[in-house]
Amino acid sequence: MAPTPAVRTRHAGDGATRAANTAPDEAMDARLLIAREAAAAGFSTVRIARVSDLGGEPGRRFLAFIADGQHGDMDWLEAKAERRQHPNAMWPEAKSAIVLGLSYAPDDDPLRFLDQRDRASISVYAARRDYHDVVKPRLKRVARALQTATGEGVKVFVDTAPLMEKPLAALAGLGWQGKHTNLVSREHGSWLYLGIILTRAEIAPDEPESDHCGSCRRCLDICPTAAFPAPYQLDARRCISYLTIEHKGPIPHEFREAIGNRIFGCDDCLAVCPWNKFAQASHDQQLAIRKETQGPRIADLLALDDAAFRQRFSGTPIRRAGHARFLRNVLIAAGNSADTSLVPRIETLLKHEASIVRGAAVWALSRLASTTHVAALAEAHAQESDETVREEWTAALAS
Repeated sequence: MAPTPAVRTRHAGDGATRAANTAPDEAMDARLLIAREAAAAGFSTVRIARVSDLGGEPGRRFLAFIADGQHGDMDWLEAKAERRQHPNAMWPEAKSAIVLGLSYAPDDDPLRFLDQRDRASISVYAARRDYHDVVKPRLKRVARALQTATGEGVKVFVDTAPLMEKPLAALAGLGWQGKHTNLVSREHGSWLYLGIILTRAEIAPDEPESDHCGSCRRCLDICPTAAFPAPYQLDARRCISYLTIEHKGPIPHEFREAIGNRIFGCDDCLAVCPWNKFAQASHDQQLAIRKETQGPRIADLLALDDAAFRQRFSGTPIRRAGHARFLRNVLIAAGNSADTSLVPRIETLLKHEASIVRGAAVWALSRLASTTHVAALAEAHAQESDETVREEWTAALAS
């Protein structure tokens, strides 16, 4: 196992003084306990926030995001929008938030495959074991120890409940929300998985972190699809991560070429942040990069049936997208590859049961096959029943 990373809390010294004057059989200072358990669980950093200090501004920004429709078809965000505005809207008794971060900083350039169009680029976070399966058990360990020590109730969250993790992380001092809307840490750059423990216990909070973005706008300028209408604002409908992971329908034509060979997520805005220079590569054995996610050949991915897809990406976030959406993404990458040798494999997917796969296959063929060949295929598939796929054929013939 790799050495346990250091976990820092700003007021740990005060807690150490109190603990030194406390009988061994008395409860340990909560802050020292949290720091100790977080380090033992393998977390990279931990900070504490007073829930009531969050205020209403993050909630108002979130509601504006929903009202503008910038969440796309992530209906689950809208369905629980009121509860997501503030932790106390979900749990009125919560007093403190313990925010824990686990670094997944890469040891090489996450954008290195973008110029290799015969290969696929997969986001750093998805190139390894699903972080939910790694973070949650560790979070529960810390929460159990805290509950035992304080006698107060706890709840744990890893990106699966109506809770705004990033504003809480900023309030706790783990970092600040950068212009790309993601959390930035002075120690870990843009590469932190977040987990949160809410508790009824009142624990001395840390100081919030200041915004250190300054005049830098690298993350905004590099975005291939112009997904940032302004600094600190994201229109998810234009975001490649949203389009390749959350979006369930056909990918809009206007973004397909810009997606390039990114088949699951996009790291561009994260990777160019100057604060990454301080991040140490993660050596957590549970987060080891999977070989099969490192620039896999597009030809090989097109050949995967559902069973092979599930087996190859078992335990990773990629599997949760499902085989059909995965193939949709790979076909977009194929269409951008300029590799005409892929045409026969793409043709077989014109008969796929999922319309989003058939439609993406039509588009890919329109980019790789001759006009005559596309016309012949269109005639052969003239009985296509799905309207969106028929529209793809019409567009392919027109182009």
